Amino acid sequence: MKKLLTAGLLIATAFAAEGYKVLNKIKIGGAGGWDYVAVDNTNRRIYASHGTSVEVIDADAGKVLGTIPQLHGVHGIAIAPELNKGFISNGQSNSVTVFDLKTLAKLGEPATGQNPDAICYEPKTQRVFTFNGRSNDSTAIDAKTNEIVATFPLNGKPEFCVVDGAGKIYNNLEDKSEVIEIDAAKPSVLRRTSLAPGESPSGLAIDVKNKKLFSVCDNKMMAVTDIATMKVIATPAIGAGPDAAGFDPGTGLAFSSNGEGTLTIVKLVNGKYEAVDTVPTERGARTMTVDPKLHRVYLLAAEYGPAPEAKEGKKGRPPVLPDSFHILVVGK
Repeated sequence: MKKLLTAGLLIATAFAAEGYKVLNKIKIGGAGGWDYVAVDNTNRRIYASHGTSVEVIDADAGKVLGTIPQLHGVHGIAIAPELNKGFISNGQSNSVTVFDLKTLAKLGEPATGQNPDAICYEPKTQRVFTFNGRSNDSTAIDAKTNEIVATFPLNGKPEFCVVDGAGKIYNNLEDKSEVIEIDAAKPSVLRRTSLAPGESPSGLAIDVKNKKLFSVCDNKMMAVTDIATMKVIATPAIGAGPDAAGFDPGTGLAFSSNGEGTLTIVKLVNGKYEAVDTVPTERGARTMTVDPKLHRVYLLAAEYGPAPEAKEGKKGRPPVLPDSFHILVVGK
């Protein structure tokens, strides 16, 4: 009987696996840390934050096209294809660098609240929103003119943001363990809800068609929120140290990139959201984005050296090896 049960479990596990794996690495090199990564599906480019620069990669060829240099503590990148503009949040200078998508030339640098982190472009209003981690507010910018529209309070420390394409923006509040809904036209917070039992959410993704939000939380769960009711309807298990989330509308899969070195895949199975696969990646590959054309996931990573000896009972952090920065490409 035990043998039959074991065989049955193995068959079920094999059936559930989605077949994703690391396909290759795109070498970038250079020095500096990283944060967000974004895909411009219209122009088929990947934008990767990298310390004081943003690396620009051809998404189809997997080759570096150029660099946007001399930035100030880069966090996020937002793309407005119809305006031929990109927007980069600079955490150190409390500003946004506006650049031309074709030439990568800088077009302006409007001021924001303190330590702008996540940044999203909302197409209905043609406004860019920065989510400012130190001042706990959001700055709305007219994407056409680069002028500040307003800075408004969020009542919490913001993390990742997503848009629904119809005038609403969603953002996780890390210290409140909440997700909020913002009216881009006003602009102001419309609704908020607890993500309990999820704690300290960071990454956020959206299924626009089915009106669901996916918040990855520090206590190793993904809180799935129904937008209509603003209630958590599922909490599938994910890996440790999650930072970013993603959703592929073509496959219906949600993703959590985990600092432990895994990528958790979640999908709707018989009416219930479940974790159906865990893909080994690399330690520290915490941030990611989804390519909706190729159905691939891009994660930022680097190679690490040995950790230094512990001092005063505290473990040292392993150093990033020079010139090892790269993009992991995960797909089928």
